[in-house]
Amino acid sequence: MLTRERAEEFLYREAALLDAWELDAWLALLTDDARYLVPPNEAPDSDPDTTLFIIADDMQRLRGRVKRLQSRDAHAEFPPSRTRRLITNVRIVEGGDREALVTSNFSVHRFRRGGRGGVYVGRYLHRLTVDGDKLWIAERRAILDSEELGSLGSVSFIL
Repeated sequence: MLTRERAEEFLYREAALLDAWELDAWLALLTDDARYLVPPNEAPDSDPDTTLFIIADDMQRLRGRVKRLQSRDAHAEFPPSRTRRLITNVRIVEGGDREALVTSNFSVHRFRRGGRGGVYVGRYLHRLTVDGDKLWIAERRAILDSEELGSLGSVSFIL
């Protein structure tokens, strides 16, 4: 059974990997059929198969996203943004022997060359697969609180 302390430690590790741009190590935390989702504000619990999402990546698209972000051809992220993720209020809202739904609040501070950047605030819903001592991300949903993204700039990095 997953404990809050173990879930917190996992989410903190995930945030540290993303802040350090260790994207391959971050990908290794995901299941083979994982999904990375950023839903629209008006329908945060909707299904990406029937609703237009800001981001709705399966593993194939996510691997492609990571490859682009690591390339000099990703002009929006070259040089990469500096980010600092703050994770709070971690709670296990559903738990079982093999899977758990974990929610947390986040604040992602993004800094870009030339003073451009922004603060992305919201909550995560992580569907985690529990396999003995290992945790894996089966789904990662970043639900933004911002009503519009225009002033924050593109979401070219991984929230």
